Amino acid sequence: MEELLSDEDVKGLRKACEAALKNAYAPYSRFRVGAAVLTKSNRVFSGCNVENASYPVSICAERAAIASAMSAGEREFRAFGILSQSSAPCPPCGMCRQAISEFGEDILIYLFLPKRDHIIYRISELLPHSFGADFLNEKK
Repeated sequence: MEELLSDEDVKGLRKACEAALKNAYAPYSRFRVGAAVLTKSNRVFSGCNVENASYPVSICAERAAIASAMSAGEREFRAFGILSQSSAPCPPCGMCRQAISEFGEDILIYLFLPKRDHIIYRISELLPHSFGADFLNEKK
């Protein structure tokens, strides 16, 4: 089971989310999101949402952060941070929950609030009974 992050790691994750949020491209919804992933090798990769006039082409900040980490060869994640301009915590959408759960059910999700507070979940709490590789390898 993944342990909670140190205060220093939480600050670093939040700072990466704040920087990514500034780069979000959301001309249609105006709902900007910044996300960051902390890998098991203690590297942080960020991503922002990128909208498109053809909405299905858009990408969420969480999956952009995953793509950034994967592009650098990282495959093991400890925690994700997510920040939006909303006054309420911004949990990952269903598609992003599924994408995160691909890498482990104990990954921590830090939902940052604008006033420096945060709420913590495990991805398994946000997506119980997720679909995984075991279903694909099941023998009949």
